[in-house]
Amino acid sequence: MIKLLTCVEPDSFTLTRAAAATPMVEDAVSDILKTVQAQGDVAVLAYGKRFDGADLHTLEVTRAEVDAAWANADQQFVAILQQAHANITAFHEKQRRTGFTMSEQAGVVLGQKITPLDRVGVYVPGGTAAYPSTVLMDVVPAKLAGVGSIIMATPPRKDGSVNPDILVAARIAGVDRIFKMGGAQAVGALSYGTQTVPKVDKIVGPGNIYVATAKRMVFGLVDIDMIAGPSEILVIADDTANPDFVAVDLLSQAEHDTLASAVLVTVSQTLAQKVQERIEFHLQTLPRRDIATQAIENNSCIVVTDTLENAVAISNRMAPEHLEVCTAEPFALLPLIRHAGSIFLGHYAPEALGDYFAGPNHTLPTSGTARFSSPLGVDDFCKKSSFIYYTKGALHAVAPAIDTFATREGLHAHALSVRIRGEAQP
Repeated sequence: MIKLLTCVEPDSFTLTRAAAATPMVEDAVSDILKTVQAQGDVAVLAYGKRFDGADLHTLEVTRAEVDAAWANADQQFVAILQQAHANITAFHEKQRRTGFTMSEQAGVVLGQKITPLDRVGVYVPGGTAAYPSTVLMDVVPAKLAGVGSIIMATPPRKDGSVNPDILVAARIAGVDRIFKMGGAQAVGALSYGTQTVPKVDKIVGPGNIYVATAKRMVFGLVDIDMIAGPSEILVIADDTANPDFVAVDLLSQAEHDTLASAVLVTVSQTLAQKVQERIEFHLQTLPRRDIATQAIENNSCIVVTDTLENAVAISNRMAPEHLEVCTAEPFALLPLIRHAGSIFLGHYAPEALGDYFAGPNHTLPTSGTARFSSPLGVDDFCKKSSFIYYTKGALHAVAPAIDTFATREGLHAHALSVRIRGEAQP
């Protein structure tokens, strides 16, 4: 049963989150990365056989495989994917930015140039569950940013095939190439490049502890979106909340992973007790009951506090991946919320709405990193360069200031580089 904590003050609230990678995991990932870097496709194929049970001879998904998945797809689900794609596109289009130019000073032009990344790798899990939603969420902002080439990696099934829903989503989203590879070996292949897998500039997408550890280890050689931890949700609720709604929303994250966390913070002791009871009731019918039960018992809790302001303070302290505000006036609390990956307002905005359909991205900061990071978006697939232009007269006007600055820092060639231009003949 989920723990119930009463009379909790914000400063005293703590939540034990899943531990980071163990030395054993780090050693295993390091070995995999080194082997992939040295052996390329041979290593990736061997790891695919060892970890996924797939005896492959080539890594890349063929056009025929994608065509077959498309031809055999459930047309109702295709329509749902297409509508979700349209919603995600409409939301992320608002994030697109262009550079700027400023020339307020005579003879001076300054600006910022925004350039999309050349090639991005998207990792799509395929273990205990397959997530076509991840394809849409990770590819759409990359396409809108103008990324030149999008490479997708996803683990094969034992028969060597890829989940057809993932292939259909990849076609809708506009993935350029797809490779049958998962785990740390996929991260290595995308980072170093192999005989058939092109090297990318950035890797995005969720994965297990091996994938997360591999992304952390290759960061610097390539960019990454984030080091994702287990899924988490925090619900702020008052006595207007439906206990069944809240209980199921908590379970919607608990069923992801045994390490997931689900927290209710409420000002109603009655609601707290009812949610505790309804969690136990709904657990009985969940297909992933064993996973959800472990997450509920080990990593989750219900917290009773005295005011909604304190509830928000507890939430800010946790900085949850998903935050639901199930209160009579949710927008009244929005200005107080400082740290959350995605915020769901009201009794009819369950977290699942954001996972699949509404439009905002579901690739979110976890493990408290919402204190300083943001959901995946178009900006994650661009880089910015500044540019500077000065005429001779404009440089001459500021030369003494630069000369003084550089000299005080002991960088005399810096000073000379400005001075010499003033001394040069036209």
